[in-house]
Amino acid sequence: MGKGFFKVPIAVNEPVKSYAPGSTEREEVLETYKKMYGEKVEVPLFINGKEIKTNDTATMSPPHDHKHVLGTYHKATKSNVEEAIATALEARKKWAAMPWEQRAGIFLRAAELIAGPYRAKINAATMLAQSKNIYQAEIDAACELIDFLRFNVQFMTEIYAEQPESTSGAWNRIEYRPLEGFVYAITPFNFTAIAGNLPASAALMGNVVLWKPSDSQVYSAKVIQDVFREAGVPAGVINMVMGDPVMITETVLASPDFTGIHFTGSTHVFKSIWQQIGVNIHNYKTYPRIVGETGGKDFIVAHKTSNPKQVATAMSRGAFEFQGQKCSAASRCYISESIWEDVKKYLIEDINSFKMGSPEDMSNFITAVIHEGSFDKLAQYIDAAKADKNVEVIAGGNHDKSKGYFVEPTVIVTQDPKYTTMCTELFGPVLTVYVFEDAKWEETLEIVDNSGEYALTGAVFSEDRYALEVAMKALENAAGNFYINDKPTGAVVGQQPFGGARASGTNDKAGSKLNLYRWISPRMVKETFVSPVDYRYPFLG
Repeated sequence: MGKGFFKVPIAVNEPVKSYAPGSTEREEVLETYKKMYGEKVEVPLFINGKEIKTNDTATMSPPHDHKHVLGTYHKATKSNVEEAIATALEARKKWAAMPWEQRAGIFLRAAELIAGPYRAKINAATMLAQSKNIYQAEIDAACELIDFLRFNVQFMTEIYAEQPESTSGAWNRIEYRPLEGFVYAITPFNFTAIAGNLPASAALMGNVVLWKPSDSQVYSAKVIQDVFREAGVPAGVINMVMGDPVMITETVLASPDFTGIHFTGSTHVFKSIWQQIGVNIHNYKTYPRIVGETGGKDFIVAHKTSNPKQVATAMSRGAFEFQGQKCSAASRCYISESIWEDVKKYLIEDINSFKMGSPEDMSNFITAVIHEGSFDKLAQYIDAAKADKNVEVIAGGNHDKSKGYFVEPTVIVTQDPKYTTMCTELFGPVLTVYVFEDAKWEETLEIVDNSGEYALTGAVFSEDRYALEVAMKALENAAGNFYINDKPTGAVVGQQPFGGARASGTNDKAGSKLNLYRWISPRMVKETFVSPVDYRYPFLG
């Protein structure tokens, strides 16, 4: 648990495969996709290294083909959750004491399994059950998860190497212990990489984990769990349970051994969990670590000196890749009036060129939103905008759920910077634009900062360094990840640590050492070589 004596491989970002027509990887993933589409998979609970079937099941279907059944997953009872907690605590006795290089070896092996034999399977699962096109699946389920696993090992060794100064008379050292108890990981549907990283990062540091994946991500979660098992994660270290989120969370938070939560999901749910932890605080053996990345209402602001084509491309990609279902997706834009007509022209050209449909057809840029609840919410806001005389829908506006949950990429233009879709998180392919007067740069930045409760990502475009400097200061607290002349999405592990503040989370920066610090409880050890034998100091005479 202290300073290491072994060098580990230097982490480098996993190269993104092209999946170009005729490429080997394209053919492999399509073959895997078709095979998995035709199979019926059964996903059990995974507790103490064993597959548990409860016979209380739910079905899994592709969002782009919702009448087709991919398989079923089992839902946990309260006793299953209690068993998972008990077995995790038992597993902790050996796992917490395991040398760090052994834990590192397990997760480095997991990275290599995903990079090689599991790559097509985890990508195909993400395409099928989360409706990501192949590029979005590749940069998420394969590359980002591989990067998380590799870089976290490097970050861990750097943390362990951080030691205090010693003297000839005393040896000072820090032991980086895991937390005392178990960690609860709640993961979202939108990133397979996050689903793998939240339990793995805590486990890497010696903790044991109860992991509840999203109901809409169970299909690829099983692939992750299969990888962990093959990589050698011991029984009981990472336990996976699905089912009623309220029951599971209440059971977890009632345990005196609950020691931390690693969360990605909605702001409302995270606040509710925080409140429950506060109510239960007297029951816990230790103060729980609360780490969460939640909602966002992410922005693009374009100065009059911006390149219109660059701004339009950032809007097209930032707002509509993965149907706008990224925590970092651009959903509100503030465009200077002198460049708006050009930006508008390029943006509409881009949207008109988008193809929408199943990810199996790799010419499709847009696929379906995750489920019917999301579809209905988006349709409601789009229809309200179409009926509102004070706003204009300049692109998209249609939706159809007869086969899949398809929502056209939609652009709304408003004259009210506080219009509902400028402030409300929708989590879908809806972008709202406010055009401001060139002379009102600083006034507009103030509006950006004060619109809504979130502070996750944001981007500013300008060729004027003075204007950029003004924006940097004005928007200091508006985004945890701030982009200059780029879209507000696409954070890369090891390059752009990710997280926001305000109602967007605790800003503990996944993909950096900062996050791993939350999963350790350091012990300072001072060893004195020759102890004093007289209490008197020289000043006493």
